Amino acid sequence: MRRWACTLLLAAAAVAAQAGERWQLATGYRAEVFHTENLRRFAQEVARATAGGLQIEVHPNNVLVRLADIRAEVEAGRIAAGEVIMTGLSQALPVAGADAVPFIVGSYGDAKRLWEHQRPALEQALAARGLLALYAVPWPPQGLYSTRPVKSAADLRGAKMRTYNATTVRIAELLGAVPVEVPMAEVGQALAAGRIDSMITSGVTGVENRVWEQLKYFYDIRAWYPKNLVLVNKARFDALPEAHRQAVREAAQAAEARGWAASEAAAAASLRELAARGMQIESPGFEFRNELRRYGDKFSLEWVRATGREASAILIPYYTSGVVQGALVPR
Repeated sequence: MRRWACTLLLAAAAVAAQAGERWQLATGYRAEVFHTENLRRFAQEVARATAGGLQIEVHPNNVLVRLADIRAEVEAGRIAAGEVIMTGLSQALPVAGADAVPFIVGSYGDAKRLWEHQRPALEQALAARGLLALYAVPWPPQGLYSTRPVKSAADLRGAKMRTYNATTVRIAELLGAVPVEVPMAEVGQALAAGRIDSMITSGVTGVENRVWEQLKYFYDIRAWYPKNLVLVNKARFDALPEAHRQAVREAAQAAEARGWAASEAAAAASLRELAARGMQIESPGFEFRNELRRYGDKFSLEWVRATGREASAILIPYYTSGVVQGALVPR
């Protein structure tokens, strides 16, 4: 009897070992976007590197957990991992707010350099909540759409500008535009009804929403490069064998490099598509560029005052580590 029981226990242990660890990873974004495709490749690479010892199931489109709730669910350990937009973390983790400071990043190179200075502070803040950052990938830069030409900020005075967070509301107010809160899913309806005639969002979002049917101008102002962050419950990560932890780290590093390249490619492709659909794709003129630079200075100071030393520890080395590369925010 004892031998039979031992045999059963050994068989159960073998089945468990074969099954390995299984993580649920939630994201609020559609299955077709490059972020989600990158997540799937990340999961595949982890499974391959661990010989199936760690399986990561990716659940897109708010199906498992709503985007706004993902960080809290991972923190509580109810799911192992998730993808969030970093600006959505800024209330709980103020250092994440560097992503929401507009007009201070002028290129993907600048965005990467900002992330290098932001990451240590963010990782420390996440660790205090039992979370671990795996990798971050930006969305394409945010541009300005308008129904009419824009040569300076004065041309946007009185415009009905679509807003979706505190930063876009503040930008609209500084430009003298009228902020109109519109969820992205309702942008097409709002444009058709004349509720909005301008907005700041990426070229990719413009293509997805076929905005050329109402909007005629796109200005490549590169307002900011908001990043998606993939994070994991640290206790779940630490419970893995060291070989599996190393596999996750290496797959995350590869996913970050691949994701940045995919974002840049998507940005270029979207602008080509907008142009092919008849939109005027332009860079802001000298006057408008300088106005945007001044707004960047203003937003930087406001964020530092609101956040404190953590913000200074990010922005001071960012500005002193190199000249901002984009022509839109010369220093």
